[in-house]
Amino acid sequence: MKRQILIHPDPRLKQVARPVADLNDELRALADDMLETMYDAPGIGLAAPQVAQGVRLIALDCVKEEGEAPRPLIMFNPEITAASDELSTYEEGCLSIPDQYGEVTRPAEVTVRWIDRDGRERSEDMAGLWATCVQHEIDHLDGKLFIDHLKPLRRQMITRKMQKLKRELARG
Repeated sequence: MKRQILIHPDPRLKQVARPVADLNDELRALADDMLETMYDAPGIGLAAPQVAQGVRLIALDCVKEEGEAPRPLIMFNPEITAASDELSTYEEGCLSIPDQYGEVTRPAEVTVRWIDRDGRERSEDMAGLWATCVQHEIDHLDGKLFIDHLKPLRRQMITRKMQKLKRELARG
């Protein structure tokens, strides 16, 4: 089931998500809904707070090459356990901040540990777009948006555009 994606500014996007203590069918269904919502948007990552769910859950799939098999990842309680000193800068966007982009610098490579949808602990080294995306989504779980990494003036400009967009959407 596709879910509605919250648009910034929304106070729920700034709240810290709570850890998943007990993996159950309801949370697995939420994860499936998030993948469907993300693919439909279309996007490469989605965090539970973006669909008004305050739990530590992200969905991502950074496979973008034509003809390459999708690689959906569901991560409960993801955490970065190691990060490279080397940095990379990507122009990031966000499904909660449509059509707005900004250059964000983050560690180029990270090691991430999480619980998969079957309850198994997993760990993986990620680089490139995968590393950027997983850091972006984990930021969401901590109440942080990519625009929080930008200069204040640019952040305010984007926020004003989003307020205007929300007013237009409310009018129908």
